[in-house]
Parts: sequence; structure tokens; C-alpha cells
Amino acid sequence: MVSALAFFFVLTSYYIIRPVRDQLGGAVGSAQLPLFYAATFVAMLLLTPVFGALVARFPRRRLLVWNYSFFIACLLAFIPAFLAQDRIGAHALGVVFFIWVSVFNLFVVSLFWSFMADVFDSRRAREVFPLIALGGMAGAIVGPSVTGLLVGWIGVAPLLLISAAMLAASLALLLQISVQRAEGGAGEQPIGGSLWAGVRELWSRPFLRWMAILMLLGDGVGTLAYALVADYAKAHLASTAVRTAFYAHIDLAVNLLGALLQLTLSRWLLMHRGAVWAMVLPQLVNLGLLVMVALGGHAQLDVLGYGVPLLALMMVGTRGFMYGMTKPASDALYTRVPRETRYKGKNFVDTAVWRFGDVVITTGVSGMVKLGIGVGSIALIGVGASSLAAWIARKAATSPDLAPEIKAGNGEQGTGNENLA
Repeated sequence: MVSALAFFFVLTSYYIIRPVRDQLGGAVGSAQLPLFYAATFVAMLLLTPVFGALVARFPRRRLLVWNYSFFIACLLAFIPAFLAQDRIGAHALGVVFFIWVSVFNLFVVSLFWSFMADVFDSRRAREVFPLIALGGMAGAIVGPSVTGLLVGWIGVAPLLLISAAMLAASLALLLQISVQRAEGGAGEQPIGGSLWAGVRELWSRPFLRWMAILMLLGDGVGTLAYALVADYAKAHLASTAVRTAFYAHIDLAVNLLGALLQLTLSRWLLMHRGAVWAMVLPQLVNLGLLVMVALGGHAQLDVLGYGVPLLALMMVGTRGFMYGMTKPASDALYTRVPRETRYKGKNFVDTAVWRFGDVVITTGVSGMVKLGIGVGSIALIGVGASSLAAWIARKAATSPDLAPEIKAGNGEQGTGNENLA
């Protein structure tokens, strides 16, 4: 289970610094979300050709070292900045750190899954990707727990050192996997090609086009939920402590739901029904949740004696199914495309396309709220997006340019690295 442990360290590292980002983001307010996402999107566009050049020139082992080492160095460089936060100002540091953490999340995690798609064939991916994702979900629970326990004792800056150590541990495990896979040689050769290949493949490869559209629609529903919940929290939760507890409970519920799905339904669907249903079902769940919010708006549902806002349930459901089912299924599909697509094309969809969608959705929601459009009407627009996303998910999972799935018992060889899961 080396891969699962590596992903555990990756997400532990990320979830240690995410609360640090959020407390800085709170200093500038949720109205700045479109600006933050727009700046992050611009950063993605600038970094995409850099990532493409690294992929074209370096073998995957060196690519891992350069990428992860860069972000480890950045974490260490931020330590003196946080020690001088009072002089720098929470606003200036918050803008920079928000954008950097978003880039960290997308590039580090995206490269991890590109590497996994390079290591496992399609049959093994369907079996182990939910388990690897479960390791990450454990990190998503441990990370904020570490931050909550230690921040009062050691302060913010030393947390960055712990996060860097977690990322270094992940890099060591990924290099171990790369060494074990080096005997074939092919995976350790530079991919070559153009540094803009990720952008080019978006237009030339049907599978990648479907995945980009699905990213805009499917993640757009999640961003819509995030924006609506932010407005709810601002209007109904008066103090910082109450809002922090509210979001902490949402994160815990999301991670528990994701872990439950990865242990049960997601793995069963991928092993016995393939990726199609695992791609489509989350969109149908989103559809049902949006209909619920369209009808109920700001109403609350009684859960074990506690009043839970329907918007919070929508956010938990959309994010839980995204992390617990959509992500393992979509990453398994990337095992059936060429290596250049796994790294460059996937990275472009997971970074630039994702953040472009965030900019569009947050700007749209902000505009509709200013026009006086209610939560129910906004959710109704999301119903249409989810309906289309379900159809797009099926098209992506059955795209004609995907290589055939490797079935158990069909005489084809596996990777020979089953112990790497």
C-alpha cells in the first residue's frame, strides 16, 4: 500500500496549510473570491507551459523531484513571511498565500494521479485507485486535526515546516515506486513533444474534451455549492468561531462520506461495472441535491436533533461524491490514454480548466445575488448543469479514443506491481 501511504502524506501536507490559507482569506472577505480565482487562473495559464516543458524534457522520476522539491522549498520560504505577518499585513500575505496554496493543491495532486495512471494498468487502477484515494482521505482528516491540535502551542509558521516534512515523505515513497518500476525503462524516458501539448490535445482528443466539459459542469456544481454556503454563513453565522466550526463540520462530513464511498460503492462499481456508472452516478446525486435546494432554499433539515441547512447537505453531498467516486473513476480512465495525455493533457484540465470554471461560477453567482436572484432560482440553473453533466460523464467514460479496458482473466498481463497499491 505504498501508493496509498504516499497520497496520505500529500493530503496531510495540504490540509495542514489549508486552514492557514482560510484564516488569511477571512481577512479580505468572501466577496474577493472571483478576484482570487481569477488571479489563480492567470497563474495556471502562466505555469502550464512551464509544466509542459518539464514533462517534455525530464523523465518522470526527475519530474517528481523537481515539482515536489519546488513546493517544499516554497513552504520553507513562507515561514519567515508568517513570522513577519504583522509587518506584511494579512491582506497582502493572504492574497499571495491563497493563490499559492491553490496552485500547490492542483499541481501536486494532479501530478500524483498522472504518475499513478502511468504505474497501473486499467484493470489494476479500477481495483486500487479507490484504496489510494482512501489513503488521501485519511490525510484529509489527519491534516486539519494536526493543525487544530498544534497551532495554539507552536503558532502558524512551524506548521509550514511540518507540512513540508509530510510532502518530503510523500516524495520519498513516490521515488521508491519509480525505482521499482524502472526495470521496464519506458516510464523513465522523457515524454517529449511540445510544451503546449496539453492545450493542443484538449482540442484534438475527444476524451480530453469531454473531461474538460465535465470539469466545468461537475466542478461548477461544487463551486456553486461553495458560493451559496459562503453567503449563508455570512448571513446566518455571526461570529468567526461559529463559522469556523460550521466549516470544520462540513469538512469532516465530506471526508467521512468520501471514505465510506471509497471503501464500498466506488470500488465495487469500478471493479464490477466499470467507470461509466462511477462517472454518471455522482452527477445524478448532484441533480437530486440541487432539486432539494431549489425547492427548500435556506430551509433546515432535522438530523439527530440538529438543524442542518439544506445548503450544507448539498455541499457535503457534491464534494463527498466528487472525492469519493468521481475522482477515482476519472483518474482510472487516464490509464487508457497515451503518456503525454496523462501528464500534459490531464494537468491542463485539472488546473487551468478547473480554475477557469471557478472564475465563471463565482462571478456568475455574485452577479445573480446582486440582481436579487434567490437561492432556489440559482439552484435551478444548477439542475440544468447537472443534467448535462450526467450525459457528458457517460460520453467521457465511453469515448472512442480510450484504449480497451484490461479485463481480469483475459490473458493480458498486469503491471506486476500489485504491492504498490
